[in-house]
Parts: sequence; C-alpha cells; structure tokens
Amino acid sequence: METKDHTADAVFGHLRVDDCYQCGKCTAGCPVAEEMDLMPNQVVYLAQLGQIGRAVACGGIWECVSCQTCSARCPKSVDVAGVMDAMRQLSVKEGNKPSPAAHRTVAFQKAFLDNVRRNGRLNEMELVGQFKITGFAYSLKDVPFLFKDAMLGPRMMVRGKLHLRGEKVRDRALVRRIFECCMGE
Repeated sequence: METKDHTADAVFGHLRVDDCYQCGKCTAGCPVAEEMDLMPNQVVYLAQLGQIGRAVACGGIWECVSCQTCSARCPKSVDVAGVMDAMRQLSVKEGNKPSPAAHRTVAFQKAFLDNVRRNGRLNEMELVGQFKITGFAYSLKDVPFLFKDAMLGPRMMVRGKLHLRGEKVRDRALVRRIFECCMGE
C-alpha cells in the first residue's frame, strides 16, 4: 500500500516540527535509538519535508517507547515523542501491516484507551487481561507472551503497586464526552 505524503503543517503543526534544526539531542538521548532504522531526528526531518510515507513505513516509530526523553532534551521544545506517536497513528490509519511487536503496541494502546473509556481510570487487571488476550491472538504460537510478566504481579501487589479491583469514576458521562471530543466520534 502506498502511503500519501502530507504537508507537515497540516499533520504536525501543533508539534512544531519546523522548529527542529537537527541538533541530534533527541537521538543522542533515546534509549532505543540503536534498535531504530530511522533515528528520531530523521523521522522529524521527514515530517519537515512532508515525506510522511517514508516515515510511517519505518520500523523506528514502533521501537519508540514513548519515554519522552527526546522531547525533554529538545532545545526548541519540539514534541519528538508526539511526532513518533502521530506517525504510528498514521501508519495504522493508512493500513500498514505492523510487525508482531508493532501489533502489540497498538493492542496495548487500544486496551488502555478502552479501559479508561469504560472506567474513567485505569483498571490494571482488566488492562493486563485484555492486552494479553489481544496480543496473543495475533500470534497463537507465542505462548511465552502470555506468561512473560506473570511473576511481576505478586511483587507489585506486595508493594501496593497493583490492585486487583479497579474503581470507576462517578461521572463516566464526562469521561465519555472527553473521548467523543478527542476522538471525533
């Protein structure tokens, strides 16, 4: 599938990609830059040039862990992590076939947003269950994925970091309106 190119202002105007002068601080601070085929500053450069098709086709946007280090280091306050996220959204929207790792990123984001939409806040156990089922459904051969983090649960509960029962906010109608406004529903 061929990806359309867009003007940088139309897609990334609020992320200020035109302010980037390619100093490379974002890439220098990125903890996963070694794993990327295109570095964060290169993805921003493609956005500046309007070559969105090349950027959404790269694997680097899926390696990004959204730690915000790149955005925090930028001397011009370019939201590099936001650019990476926007590229992932465009990639999915335009029907690019993600790798299994990329599929799990999308599955986690969808599970997270569905969880917050339903409850108004995060129900951790529900999130883990939905994510593991959806991620496993993509590759039924990957049984270790189901149990990969299982031993973290008890340790997190002992420390009070994981709650078996999630709570719901009282005004879920407000949360629904927020989602409708943000997602354009």
